[in-house]
This record gives sequence, structure tokens and C-alpha cells, in this order.
Amino acid sequence: MSTLQIRDLHVSVETKEGAKPILRGVDLTVNSGETHAIMGPNGSGKSTLAYSIAGHPKYQVTGGSVTLDGQDVLAMTVDERARAGLFLAMQYPVEVPGVSVSNFLRTAKTAVSGQAPALRTWVKDVRAAMDELRMDPAFAERSVNEGFSGGEKKRHEILQMELLAPKFAVLDETDSGLDVDALRIVSEGVNRAKSRTDVGVLLITHYTRILRYIQPDFVHVFVAGRVAEEGGPELAARLEDEGYDRFDPALSA
Repeated sequence: MSTLQIRDLHVSVETKEGAKPILRGVDLTVNSGETHAIMGPNGSGKSTLAYSIAGHPKYQVTGGSVTLDGQDVLAMTVDERARAGLFLAMQYPVEVPGVSVSNFLRTAKTAVSGQAPALRTWVKDVRAAMDELRMDPAFAERSVNEGFSGGEKKRHEILQMELLAPKFAVLDETDSGLDVDALRIVSEGVNRAKSRTDVGVLLITHYTRILRYIQPDFVHVFVAGRVAEEGGPELAARLEDEGYDRFDPALSA
């Protein structure tokens, strides 16, 4: 079993006015096979957590630690984090003109595993995964995310997750912009990956609708860069009924 451990994490982002603290001491432990829902209002630090784990240079870690099976994640380069077993599904996937989906996927798999997958087996695996995600096989020859709809981009993110088989996947508002059918298909992809590889999932979301498909083991409510409350699935149900209004005093603290 693998463990991703975050301890007293402080993160700032550089602005015109200087460094602005975003995360103010986050503690979180995720084990293999667990799903942790990270919820909270806009500006609470959810996406900052995601990109800090992934190593985005915009976010400066000013204190605390992130370890994966005891290894210092913060000391790793972005590609080393991927090889160690971390995966980020972005809220706004970028377009990569001139690079086909098929080439991108095989290159990513080769980089993460350290060797190129056998071509015949790989093509079969890609086609099977695309079929399960209801993706037209023609997408394999299109440039990465270029001209893709929002739902197609999110399916492509989950396609990567299924094929790369990380130890931990951080899904940053994967439900954003999805219609009902796309939400179900994307959620089924996450659940398949969990059942096949025991991946640990950090699921970042504003809303509870995706949690009807992906059942969380733990729910953490972020407010003003801190974990304001933690619980099980029942906490998500309470947020559905009450919203985040009761955290207003913390927001102004």
C-alpha cells in the first residue's frame, strides 16, 4: 500500500503586490484505494493544493512537506513526480497543436514506466480504454485537446489516468463543464481505474453531483487555505443542504 502524506503545507503565489499566502497549514493523508473529496468555496485553496503537489512553478511552497511513500515530493522535478506515481487531471487541459493523442499517450507511458510499451498490446489497450470512455477512435490521430469540447478534454484526462496507472491521481474539478452523460462516463472511468489499480484519488470539486457517481471515503472542506472540517460522505450531503454559509466567519478570519 502506498501513502501520500501532506503535513503543515504552506503555499504562496506571487502577485503584483508581492507574495500572497494561499495555503495556511494543510494536513492530509491519502492511502492506496482511498477517495478523498476536497470541497470548499472559490478561492479556498483547493486548486492550489493540486498544482503544488504536481510542482507548478507558479506556486511557492513556504513551509511543510509532501511525501510519497516516505520520499520527498517537493524535492522532485515535475517529471520525477510523475514517475514516482503522481498524476494531475487539470481543470483546464491545454491544447498541444501538432502532437497527436496517440503519440502523446505512448510518449507519456514510456516516460513514466521507463520503457516503451509493446506496440501491438499498447494499441489494443488504448482502443479498449477509448471505447469504454465513448471516445471516437479518430481522436487518437487528432492534436492533443485541439478543437476538443470541454467534455472531450475531460475524457482525455481520464484516458491518460487509466493508461498511465498512477499511484495517486489528483482530479482538479474534473466535473466542471460536463453535461449529465459526460459526467457519468468520466466518473465510470475513474471508478474503473480504482478497481483495476487501487489508485488513491484526491477529487477536488465545488459540488456534490460527481459524488453521486464516485463515492468518497473522506470529505475535507477547505476554507481560507485550511481544512475547516472533515468527515465521511455524510458531510458532502450536509454541504448539499447547507452550502458553505456556515463557514463565513472562517472566511473573514
